[in-house]
Amino acid sequence: MNSWTIWYELVKQLRPAFSRAVTFQWFVVSLAGFCCRIDLMGVTSIIRSLGLKSSCYSRLLKFYHSDAVNLNTLTKLWAKVILKYHPNLITMNGRILLVADGIKKQKSGKKMPAVKLLHQESESNTKAEYILGHSCQAIGILAKTCKTVFCIPIVNRIHEGLVESNRDKRTLMDKLIKMVQEIELESPYYLVADAYYGNKKIMKGLLDENQHLICRARSNAVAFEEPIIHDESRRGRKKKYGAKVKLREIWDEKSDLIKEVESPVYGESGVKLKVITLDLTVKYCNSKVRFVLVDHPNRGRIILFSTDTSLDSLSIIKAYGYRFKIEVSFKQAIWTIGTFTYRFWMKEMKPTKRKKGDTYLHRESQKYRDSVKRKVNAYHLYIQTGVIAQGLLQMVATLSAECVWLNFGSWIRTVRPGLAPSEKVTSVSMRNSLPEFLASERSAGTFGKFILKNLDLSRAEGLLFAS
Repeated sequence: MNSWTIWYELVKQLRPAFSRAVTFQWFVVSLAGFCCRIDLMGVTSIIRSLGLKSSCYSRLLKFYHSDAVNLNTLTKLWAKVILKYHPNLITMNGRILLVADGIKKQKSGKKMPAVKLLHQESESNTKAEYILGHSCQAIGILAKTCKTVFCIPIVNRIHEGLVESNRDKRTLMDKLIKMVQEIELESPYYLVADAYYGNKKIMKGLLDENQHLICRARSNAVAFEEPIIHDESRRGRKKKYGAKVKLREIWDEKSDLIKEVESPVYGESGVKLKVITLDLTVKYCNSKVRFVLVDHPNRGRIILFSTDTSLDSLSIIKAYGYRFKIEVSFKQAIWTIGTFTYRFWMKEMKPTKRKKGDTYLHRESQKYRDSVKRKVNAYHLYIQTGVIAQGLLQMVATLSAECVWLNFGSWIRTVRPGLAPSEKVTSVSMRNSLPEFLASERSAGTFGKFILKNLDLSRAEGLLFAS
């Protein structure tokens, strides 16, 4: 089956998120542009990659600002498509694995809402310590294709820079939990995250929904043993917590608990780990938490924990070992998909000053606030379109790997048996097979007719057959 045929069948599942048919068609056009464009220059690159008429530029801009798109519904439908059609989602204890992380993307426009001064905690010397840009949080789901593990992105939203009310006390943790809940996943899950998210709000928010967190603990983390229960009756309230335990000191205090195991980490073989497993109580969590202290021969020591004490230590290590896949997903989103290449300026906006923090809107007029919300919604729709396009490339690589390699028509040094095509390879393959797909009216359907209707034949080099 042609890669585009699979692609279009998946995209059609998202139709209920659009109240108008023509808006959905522009969404499909935008997705196709994301999936096969050569350069990453915003909306103009979509026009160039598909050979569309210049008048389509303003129509695409109107699409991103349209009220006929329900963004929350689109996100829910996309999550359902992944759960329904991906054949090999990674599971543990009957739960799928979600990964959460944040990403900061620089933006130089002085008339772009939600742009603020951001600090980058990166060890890379190629990144500036402070940038002006958008701060986003993302959630993805882990899936396996051949021997390759992908993080399929589900949702990505701007969560900093704008404060609509001075009574809004929500933190990034509150917004992440709300974003997870709004996806309305039908399957139980583990949320895998780094140490930044290992706190009370995330743990309590997940446990209230009967979900669990797998996370890295901070080096100064503490927990408590079970309290000693005395037989004789004593006055006063019974103790809730026992002795305090400084987790990083366990290596010296309880060295007799060390076990040597084979590393279950993705991509490692023949590596021995020293592991200590303890079930301890955390003050802000009503139930016990399973801590796994890991001593890696090359990477040093790390403390992991899971709010699900039924999960064994090797599974916790293996799950956290997949966390870096969301970092790989971000890299592909930036350099292959162009998820953050939007350039929508707000003409009436007050210019952003250098070293500016959050923008407060509670003193602005209702018209100004509505304009800011409209522009931010356009950013979110553009980002979500890129998220879906990246996920579609990953799913096409899973469901039609042979067809992808057949239409690739080029050479790549890193091709190895058992590895699935990357997003870049799939993008090139789909770009090469697009003319064949559009030539088939049965496969392309209304999308093919819509594209052909808006083609500029003087610039559509590969699509001239349409005449």
